[in-house]
Parts: sequence; structure tokens; C-alpha cells
Amino acid sequence: MRAEIPGRIAIDEALAIVRRVAAGRARAAERIALRRAEGRVLSEDIVAPMALPPFDNSRMDGFALRHADLANAGQPPRLRIAGAQYAGADAIAALEPGCCVRITTGAALPADADTVVIKEDVREDAAGWIELAGLPERGSDIRRAGEDVVAGERLLGIGQVLTPARVSLLAALGIAEIMVAPRPTVAVFTTGDELVEPGLPLPPGRIYNSNRDLLMGLLRQQGLEPTAWPTLPDDPERIRSQLEDAAAAFDLVLTCGGVSAGEKDFLPDYLISNGTVHFWKVRMKPGMPVLFGERERALFLSLPGNPVSVLATFLALGVPLLDGLQGRTESRQRWHARLAAPWRKTHARHEFLRGRLQPGMDGILRVTPNGADASHRLRGAAESDALIVLPEGERMYDADEVVEILPY
Repeated sequence: MRAEIPGRIAIDEALAIVRRVAAGRARAAERIALRRAEGRVLSEDIVAPMALPPFDNSRMDGFALRHADLANAGQPPRLRIAGAQYAGADAIAALEPGCCVRITTGAALPADADTVVIKEDVREDAAGWIELAGLPERGSDIRRAGEDVVAGERLLGIGQVLTPARVSLLAALGIAEIMVAPRPTVAVFTTGDELVEPGLPLPPGRIYNSNRDLLMGLLRQQGLEPTAWPTLPDDPERIRSQLEDAAAAFDLVLTCGGVSAGEKDFLPDYLISNGTVHFWKVRMKPGMPVLFGERERALFLSLPGNPVSVLATFLALGVPLLDGLQGRTESRQRWHARLAAPWRKTHARHEFLRGRLQPGMDGILRVTPNGADASHRLRGAAESDALIVLPEGERMYDADEVVEILPY
């Protein structure tokens, strides 16, 4: 039966499967308050309901005037201060000939004013007149209505991510609620009789559970609120019971460990017998035994147990899966850097090597490979801040060669 399951596939093929399956799991959009929208994925196009700025206004603190009045204002030009225009007040209807008004930043221009001269360029006397140091250009220091956004213009689209700057733009347009894709619910399982919770005594032959905190942190970085389940023992019936509960209640079940071909690796048998397996094993290092499938309402992404394998498989496959479940169409930026040291790749699999980024004063980003490349060496991952992506095939990578990186 396992022979029918796609296995030892290339990572590009695995990514294509992940994206296809995720796209088929789209759920109805939800309307939320804009103040809760940061990081969410839009489910509607945003068309500007108004112009930005909505009216002509002053770019600086100074004096608003008609440029034509300067021709008859003497040398140097002098104008009488006939009032004040403050931000938030209705615009003055018109200026009297030879007059100006004091104006603050953001205040609406008087109806017939066409120029602003900043305070630093005038001398104000006690009699209520200003004298200009020079002749300003017509239209200087004015923000024109619609110069940033035109009413009716499409600003954002379905599948784009709402960054703080984009949320601010929507707020400036008076938009208080928007339609977004629902965030997937995620259950996190770690497996193995050898695991002990941090803070408890550590018996001989046991290790502390580091994968749960790793996965929970990675998920929270994606803006999700995952649910951590108790550690699964090496007991197929108890594994089945808990996973059945999670499969009925969550959109995504993430597991760590128990996914290879050992005597106590029960997860593949569970999913083969009870659900659908889309692939099992990818030609990648670390993380080759990764398994992807589904059961009831949940998709399953089952990761190997070594912590660096968890990190690599989550960044390489888990993040695209989460993007697909939220309908994200906006591509994530692809980062590249130059190798700060040579590296010999001695195997054929697609590799995710730990590395440390070094921004240079020359404007070039470099990455130094970490020599502790075994999948159990968590310290190497903690000392690094990126995965260096090395495609399939053995080869020597020279210093200064450009490589793709996945920052984390």
C-alpha cells in the first residue's frame, strides 16, 4: 500500500502538492474590525471611497496667499495678515486682495489661495503684516486633493497581506471593517516516550521536549494562535484516539516525530489507514521523512523529530501551506546572499543549511554557513538566523557565490 504513496519526491513537487491541496481548502471570509487586521489576508478588493488628501491643504506651517497678489505687493513683497486657518476648521471662503492668512500644517487652503510660504521665509511685524524674504513659486508647499489616492482607485486586492502601513492607509480612507480570510486553527503534537517536559527531573535515557516550544513559536510568528496538545506516547491506539479528536476539530494538525520507518513510527500507518497521504518523504536535508496528508476536516503535516528538521520542514513546507490556507496570493520575498565561506555539499538532496547573516557596509548581504550541520544540533540553529538553500546535487560552493536564504 505504501508503494502507491508519492515518496522521495523533489521539494518543488512537494510544494506544488501543498499549494494545490491548500487552495482546495478555502473557507468563507469573515468581516473583522480594522484594528484587528494586521497580518491578515484580504478576501476583497479595496477601492478607494474617497481621495487622499480629501482637500487641498498646507504642507507646512506658514501663510496662505494668492500668488498673483505678490506682483503688486512691493519689493520685498508685503501682505496683510487677515486671519488664520487651522487644521480641522472649514476653509476660508476667499482672501481679500493683498492679504494672506496664517495657516497650520494640514489645514484646508482658503478657496482662492494657491501658494503657501513657510514661516521661516517671512518676517512678521507687530502691525499684522508679513514681509517675504523672496518670491515663492506658485503652488509651493501645498498638498493637492487626490495626489496620493484618487477616489475609485483600486488600492489592494484579494490575497494581499495587511501590513501596518496598509492598515493605516485603510484607516485614512475611513474604512472601519474589512473582509479577510479566516486564520486556520492549528493543533500541535510532539511524540515519543523519551520526551520530558522542561522543569521536570530528567531520568536516564530521556530528553527534554524542545520541539513543542519551537513549533509554537514559529506558528505565533505567523500570527496564529496554535493549541498545544499533550505529548503522544509510543502507543498506536492512544495516538489514533488523540489524532482523531484533533482531526475533527482543527484545520491543520502538526506533529513532530514518529514519522519515519522505525518500529515505533506509528504516524504513517495511522494516516494511511484512516485518511489520505499526499506524499511521504521528500528529497531534502534535513527533514526527508516529512509526511503530508489529511483526515476529516484537518490537513496533516507530520515533521521528523530532530529539532533542526522541524525548523527546516516548517519553513520550507509549513509556511507555504499556511499561506495557501489563508488564500495568500502575494509572494513572499525571496532573499539572496553571498557565501562568506566556501562549502562542499556532499550529498544529492536539496539542503537547508544553517547560517548567520552579516549585512556589510558595502551594501552586500553575506551568510556564513554553520559547521554543525547535523539535524539534532539545535545550538547551531540557535546561533544562526537563516537557512541557506542549496539545490539538489553534490558540488562545491565557492566563497562569494550567491545563494538563496530563508531568514528565520
